Amino acid sequence: MNNVETDAQKGYLITGAAGFIGYFLCKSLLEKGCRVTGVDSLNDYYDVTLKKDRLKRLEIFKNFVFVKEDISKREAAGKIFKAYRPDIVVHLAAQPGVRYSLVNPDAYIQNNIVGFYNMLEACRQYPVAHLVYASSSSVYGLNEKGPLTESDLTDRPISLYAATKKSNELTAYAYSCLYKIPATGLRFFTVYGPFGRPDMAYFSFTNKYFAGEPITVYNNQKSETYRDFTYIDDAVEGIERTLNHYPAGSVPHCVYNVGNSHPESLTVFIEKLEKSLCEASEKDIVFQKLYEPLQQGDVTATYAAIDRIKDAVGFVPKTSVEEGLKKFAAWYVTFYDIR
Repeated sequence: MNNVETDAQKGYLITGAAGFIGYFLCKSLLEKGCRVTGVDSLNDYYDVTLKKDRLKRLEIFKNFVFVKEDISKREAAGKIFKAYRPDIVVHLAAQPGVRYSLVNPDAYIQNNIVGFYNMLEACRQYPVAHLVYASSSSVYGLNEKGPLTESDLTDRPISLYAATKKSNELTAYAYSCLYKIPATGLRFFTVYGPFGRPDMAYFSFTNKYFAGEPITVYNNQKSETYRDFTYIDDAVEGIERTLNHYPAGSVPHCVYNVGNSHPESLTVFIEKLEKSLCEASEKDIVFQKLYEPLQQGDVTATYAAIDRIKDAVGFVPKTSVEEGLKKFAAWYVTFYDIR
C-alpha cells in the first residue's frame, strides 16, 4: 500500500478494526510485520457480512489478535489495555454518519463521547507512547471557506456527529494537558474505496443502481456540492506517517487534516463513478437520479488544506478520483459477482 516506515517492535492497538479504515490500516501494519491487536464490536449499523469478511482477511496474519468488545462499556477498554499493553493506539471506532445522527442520537453519545472517554482513561491508566484518533472534516461545520485549515474556527457544528468529533478533540487536548498523553487527531475528508461503507454515497449509488433503483442526489439541481474525496490508501498512509511522530511541548496534542486537497463536484463525481462501473462491468450504466434539497447536517463543500501534515510528516496524497473509483468499481463487480 505504501512505503512508510513503522516500528515493528511496538504493539499497535486499533479500535474499529473491522471497519473500513481500520481494516486497511491493520492490513498495512500486519504486512509490515507489526503486532496488531484489533478491537471491534461488529455492530449492525451496516452489513455485518462486510465486517466479518474484512476480519477473515486479517485473521490469516499470525501477528494479529482480535478482541470482540464494545469500548463504550467502561470496563472493556481498561481490560484490553491491561491484557495487551499497547505502545501505540489508533482509535477509529465510532458511530459514523451525519444523517443517521438525526435518527439515533443516543448511538453518537454512547459510542463517540463515552467510548472516547473510556479510551482516554485507559491511556491514562496504562500509559502509551502515542494515541492517534479519528476526527472528521465535519468539525468545520458552517466554515466553508476553501481550503479549510486546522486553525480555522470549529465552533459551529451543524450535526450531532460533528459535535461529538469536536468534543473528542477538546477532551483529548485536556488529557494531553493534564496527563501528558501524546495525542494526534486526524480530520478525515470523505474517505472512499474498495470494501468501504455502504452508507456512503458512492457505495450507496452503486448498490441502488444494481438493485434497479434511482439514486437520490441532495442538491436539488439548484446549487452544486463539493467534496474532498480521499482514497483509502492515502488515508492509511496519512495515519501511518503520524504513528511515530509524537506531539511535543507542554501540551502534546496536535490535529491534522487528512484529505486529497482537490475538491470534486458531486455531479462530476457521479459521472466518473458511472464511467468506472461501465468499464468494470462491461455494461452501459447510467444512474436514474432523483433530486432533493440538501439535507439537515450536510455542508455544501469540503476542501482540505494539507500543508500542516505535509510539513510535519511528508504526507502527499497520490490517488486521483478517477483512479480511486476505478479500483472501487473493479472490487465491487468482483465482490458482488456482477455479470
